[in-house]
Amino acid sequence: MQFKDYYDALGVKPNAGADEIKAAYRRLARRYHPDVSKEAGAEERFKAINEAYEALRDPAKRQAYDQMRSRGFRAGEEFRPPPDMGGGFGFDWNDDISGTRAGFSDFFESLFGRAKREAPASAQPVKEQARIEVDLETVYTGGKQRISVRGRVLEVRIPKGILEGQQIRLAGQASGGGDLLLDVNYRTHPQFEVEGREVRVKLKLTPWQAALGDEVTVPTLGGPVQLRVPANSDTGKRLRLRGRGLPATLPGDPSGDEIVIIEVHAPPAHSEKQRAAYEQLQAAFGASKVKAGV
Repeated sequence: MQFKDYYDALGVKPNAGADEIKAAYRRLARRYHPDVSKEAGAEERFKAINEAYEALRDPAKRQAYDQMRSRGFRAGEEFRPPPDMGGGFGFDWNDDISGTRAGFSDFFESLFGRAKREAPASAQPVKEQARIEVDLETVYTGGKQRISVRGRVLEVRIPKGILEGQQIRLAGQASGGGDLLLDVNYRTHPQFEVEGREVRVKLKLTPWQAALGDEVTVPTLGGPVQLRVPANSDTGKRLRLRGRGLPATLPGDPSGDEIVIIEVHAPPAHSEKQRAAYEQLQAAFGASKVKAGV
């Protein structure tokens, strides 16, 4: 078998952080998903991406892989497990691996051990896992979303306020009649970022809005709201909209907040009148300058 470079498969450096690895996986998984990609070899690339992410997303597996990689193995080289590996690092990944486990290579299994083989048919049905991406708007309101899992299109009820990393259980939907466990990931949103139940959004202001203060319209997952920006606000200032983040899943628990992060942008001066206005500002503020790094 050949040694695999999982960092290269995801297009990240070996010192990449967990968030960078996750972001790279999401980007590539969307691009090469067999249900949407028209590129040649998309299915094989999708399998390689999933395998690489399974190896690197878990700190213990990543440490084990890095330990082996540090011995000088390179991608494409013939790989035989060293005698001191003891037939794998002893991982049992039957319960935590994603639904694509059937496509993992011999190299992956030589490092992390093979999946447990279930007992004969008389035993309990096998549980399976898969990852799904859900829209933030659906998470905010709760509701149904159509998803594709291993070639099947399912309509899944998304619980209101479900957090990334939590699971949705579909009883009897796995092969063999077992339960299908769906690991929830948030689909990347063009406006919002999420951490826990906190939603973050960037708000662009003109210099005069930031200096003088203003009342502006701010997007939230529940719809636009009015926000009063205090005078003398600068880039990086954070304003809090309480309760406008992701809702709580249990009655009585608090909802998250939305954090509005101010970014001050100076419009370009396209006309003589606009240049004159900037020159008046320069004269009014004298020689004061923004210091680099401040």
